[in-house]
Parts: sequence; C-alpha cells; structure tokens
Amino acid sequence: MHLIWFRNDLRLHDHAALWHAAQSRQCLALVILSPEQWQLHQDAPIKIDFYLRRLKVLKQQLEALNIPLLILNIPRWKDIPDQFLSLCQQFQISTVHCNIETGFNEQQRDQAVEQLLQQHQIAFESYEDRTLFPLGSIRNQNQQPYQVFSAFKKKCYERLIIDVPSCYPEIEAQPKLEFDLSSFDFDLDKFAETYQQEAISRYWPIEDQHAFEMLNEFIEDRLVDYKIDRDLPSIDGTSQLSPHLNIGILSIRECVQSLFASSQGYFQIENEGQQTWLDELLWREFYQHTLHDFPKVSKHQPFKDNTKAIVWRDAPEDLAAWQQGQTGIPIVDAGMHQLLATGWMHNRVRMITAMFLSKNLLIDWRLGEAWFMQHLIDGDLAANNGGWQWCTSTGMDAVPYFRIFNPVNQSQRFDPNGDYLRKWVPELAHLDSKSIHEPYAKNPDLQLDYPKPIVDLKQSRIRAIEAFKQL
Repeated sequence: MHLIWFRNDLRLHDHAALWHAAQSRQCLALVILSPEQWQLHQDAPIKIDFYLRRLKVLKQQLEALNIPLLILNIPRWKDIPDQFLSLCQQFQISTVHCNIETGFNEQQRDQAVEQLLQQHQIAFESYEDRTLFPLGSIRNQNQQPYQVFSAFKKKCYERLIIDVPSCYPEIEAQPKLEFDLSSFDFDLDKFAETYQQEAISRYWPIEDQHAFEMLNEFIEDRLVDYKIDRDLPSIDGTSQLSPHLNIGILSIRECVQSLFASSQGYFQIENEGQQTWLDELLWREFYQHTLHDFPKVSKHQPFKDNTKAIVWRDAPEDLAAWQQGQTGIPIVDAGMHQLLATGWMHNRVRMITAMFLSKNLLIDWRLGEAWFMQHLIDGDLAANNGGWQWCTSTGMDAVPYFRIFNPVNQSQRFDPNGDYLRKWVPELAHLDSKSIHEPYAKNPDLQLDYPKPIVDLKQSRIRAIEAFKQL
C-alpha cells in the first residue's frame, strides 16, 4: 500500500507525488491539519479558510478515484513523526510519497518523518513540484547559488530554451479498497467553522474550473498588455493566480505550459507581456530557491548581515496607523484597506506600502512581513519575505537603500485618475484627480473625515538614508 501526503498541493492534475503514488494502484491519501503550527507561522484566517474549502473539493475528487482521504488533526509538527509511523503500520504502508516544501521548518519536519519511517523499512519518496527547477540546481560557474535575479533569470532562460517542464499525465481510478476507516472520521465542516471568512471568501472560489478559466482568460485577453497594466491597481491587469498557486490548485508547470501554448509548449517569446509575466514567475522561483539555499531568511534574519545593525523606530502608534490604513497617505491607506477587505493587495501597492513602513516610518520590516502573512490569502513565506527584504534593502538583490518610493508620486503615476483611491478610501471619493493623491498639500485646513499625514515624506526619506549610511 502506498500513501500520498498532500500539503500545499491540493489538486489531482499535474501532481508529481500523486502520479507516482497512483502507479501502485493501491493508494491512500493523507492531509494533516496543524492549527498551532499555522498560528506560529502567522497564517491568515482567510488563507486557512481558502485551504479548508479547497480540501473539501479534493476529498470528493479523490473519492471519485477510489482513493480514501484520511484527515488528521496534529496541532504541532513536532508530534507528526510518531503518529505518522503508527498510521503507516496500521495500513501496512510500504512507501510514502509527497512533494518537497521549501521552508526550513517544513524540511525539518519531513526529515524527521523520513528518518523514523526508514528505521522501520518504510520508504519516503519526495518530488520537485512547487518549482520549475529542482531546488539547488540553479548554480553559477562556481557551483554557488545566485544572489542576483538577473543572473538567475538568465540561467533559467537557458534551461527553458532546452526544455519547458511538461505536466504529469492524468491518473486513473484505482480498484476500490476494502478498509474500515470509521475510526478516521473527521468532521471537516466543524473544524472549518473556526476559520470561516464569509465576507472575504466570496472573492475566492476554489473550483478547478474557475482557476483554469482565470488562467486562460489572463493568457488570451490580458497577457499582451501585462507589462503596463500590471502596475495599474485600478484595473484587473494582473493574473491574481497567486492564491491558487500557493495551495496548489494550479501548478507552476501548468502556468508556463499555458504561457507557451501558442508555440506548442516550446520556449518562444512573442511579446513583452509574455516575457514580463514569465519574469514574474521566475521571481517566484528565485525566492523559493533563496529560501532553500539560505535558511536564515526563514528565521527572521535579513539576508544582508550588516543590516542587522539598523536601529528601527519603536513607534506603535505609527505601526497601528499603517496596519489600519490611517496614515494620511491615500495610496498606502487604500492598499491596507484592500488587504483587510479582500485578503489580497495589488503587487505595485504591496511595494509602496512596504517601503513606506520600512523607509518612511523606519519601522522594522519584520513587523510588516508578519502583518501581511496574518492577512494575505496568498501568504507565502518565500515570496512575502523576499518582497519585504527587497523593499527594505536588506535582502537578496534588493533595491539600493537610497531608492525610496515617494508614495504620492507612485499614486499619481499608476492611479492618475484616482480610481483605486476612490474605491478603497471612499472618504476622498469626492475630490478631483489632482488633489485626491495628497488632499492636504495645498489646503492644510481642509475639513475631511480622513487623517492628515503621520509623517513628512521628504524628512523621513532623509532619516532613512542616514540610518542606512551608518551601517
């Protein structure tokens, strides 16, 4: 009997571990829910809600293939190995199959499980599935990991020219297993009640068809203009597929195969939009590989060691104003309101809000990173950490410390008519397209139900540059 252990890969199609496990024709499936671990990792309730809703779909899909799904509630990962062994012995499991996860804690968990199972002659097979290229395989001439994205991307392009990773075949239904699984009854609906986010979840359907329709519609209708439209937060210019990639409703291989579908799956760049989205997918790849190659970024450490010496401001009131979208900087507040209302924020605005916190407010980026994880439906350690450290100038191939976005200029450039601001900061909706970006600039005595800026942008920029200069 073989066991497939699902984690952040809740799909049947193009699934490396499931495909290998299903070749045995005698396969059980397992999902382990770890609520205390989720809390330690600061996973957002909307992300957990999305995961659990998707899990119900996966359970039904597996039943159609005669693959029973066992669900265990093991609150902390440290307790998984012993219970895992007991389960394998009960069902006479000979081989466990799972897809590799990149986080340090995840790899520690899997190593502990693997070591214990091997002591009892149970095989543990893991597969590359979350990335296009195996972790540790993108190396420079000295066989060292890349620390600059442009060089990493060039290497990936070279690999893609040779071969664009293909998808795994569909699996077939297996003969029905005669097992008494009554002792494994798990009330998923009751468990999920704790995490239900009905007001937000309506934004995020979990069906395969919806995810594929999103992917196809993006490729066919919006990809050609993606290079420009992706920076405009008032329109649907991005794919918004990150939540589906994050818990595995879609695979990264399915995305690149769709990207090159017009060239029959061969690497061929036909327009700037296509190349730009490929580069964004490779940024995701870059951060996943970084997480693997440099475990310290999993441990709340900056990639650049010298930036540990930055003296961050202890400013709880400013932090709270940023968290709740009450900074008096409309584009920042709009982004934070969007995050709280939907569990998602436009990527351009993520950069603006992150740089505002870490540079203009000079507040420790890790507090912002944690807040994003606590509220993002697509909260992914690699991408979230990588993005924050890029904005803060502490990370891999980060923006130079003296490059600090002026949020007002960013707002005027990427939301010139103020449409995004009007949607998410309705207190300013009546203002014209010029004054909405900084409503108090020319009229400090203007009466609005909206806070005045909590910081002077020019002076705070000087303060941030001085803080970094002293390193």
